[in-house]
Amino acid sequence: MEKILFTPLSEKDVVDLNLGEVVYLTGTIYTARDEAHLRALELYHEGKKTPVDFSSSAVFHCGPIAIKKGDAWEVVAAGPTTSTRMNNMEPEFIEKFHPRAIIGKGGMSAPTVEAMRKFGCVYLAITGGAAVLAAKGIKKVSGVEWYDLGMPEALWIFEAEKFGPLIVGIDAHGGSLFAQVDRDVEAILPRVKARLGL
Repeated sequence: MEKILFTPLSEKDVVDLNLGEVVYLTGTIYTARDEAHLRALELYHEGKKTPVDFSSSAVFHCGPIAIKKGDAWEVVAAGPTTSTRMNNMEPEFIEKFHPRAIIGKGGMSAPTVEAMRKFGCVYLAITGGAAVLAAKGIKKVSGVEWYDLGMPEALWIFEAEKFGPLIVGIDAHGGSLFAQVDRDVEAILPRVKARLGL
């Protein structure tokens, strides 16, 4: 079953999601990769505000390719960044800023899964290698902050319409499809090794 959710997301929105569900997002989505996470946390520790309010938001691990037409930006490609790059910062980012959804590829660490459980957040996996398709769900760029970090690392503000499909890869209850796959692989590994004579 597919769900269309609207940002800003409520705690109920994400708590009601189950592993493996297909989700589409409509509304404002922010991008944030390594450098944006780092800057946001630095500002927090300095007692300063970020240019956007991440609370109840959807944060996309993405380094978009955009072109400027007149005064407006147009997103050409919006492929996900491998989320493990943010593992060392994501738990604190979730704790301090309270986003409700993180969008990316490849899953995230156990401490991040725990932070999602504790603070009511989910991980929505998007297909890698489909950057042009992902861009179709972005209808407008309403702003860009921290452009001094460079186009991929800047904090982009997207207005999305039925952005997805996204798969609930980590839920708000501590469940993770990625951890489940790891367990399944570990369970069958001895049999596979035996068949291969290893």
